Amino acid sequence: MKKIFVWIIIFIILVALIVGASFLYKNLSEKYDNNNLVSSDTSSENNEFAAPDFTVFDEDGKQVKLSDYKGKPVVINFWATWCFYCKEEMPDFNIAYKNYPDVQFLMINATDGVQETKEMAKSYVEKENFDFDVFYDTSLSAVSAYYVNSFPSTYFVDKNGNLVTRANGMIDYETLEKGIEMITE
Repeated sequence: MKKIFVWIIIFIILVALIVGASFLYKNLSEKYDNNNLVSSDTSSENNEFAAPDFTVFDEDGKQVKLSDYKGKPVVINFWATWCFYCKEEMPDFNIAYKNYPDVQFLMINATDGVQETKEMAKSYVEKENFDFDVFYDTSLSAVSAYYVNSFPSTYFVDKNGNLVTRANGMIDYETLEKGIEMITE
């Protein structure tokens, strides 16, 4: 008799857990917005905010500045090999890189020389066969210019050099395309 009572109690607890989990999932998933693009802060009357310029280095050690790409829409992505979510979104960036040849992708590795080295980043990109170029922020000046405090972080700059939108955290391909559409209109 005691065994049956114990099994009934266990069954009731399991049913309650399943009902509770279903309720939470339904309520929380309705509130989740997969689009984490945010409008840039604007400081002028015409809703334009100049993207801060910075200097990073290409694979050969040549200086590259954001301002070098004025006249072309730019997607800036800050990443590191130790960042799980950075690595999860990179295949989507590689696809977008191939699909949007008129957009400049600045895949900026936060190369601090301790947690992240140029060799680590280069090895990872080669292993994954990504086609985009990687730029190295060895002085973390680009990270500082954009106040990046979490990885990955993505910024969308229009052809006039204005910051249009940004996303903190991992984004999916659909969100990446939305950001690209905002800077290519």
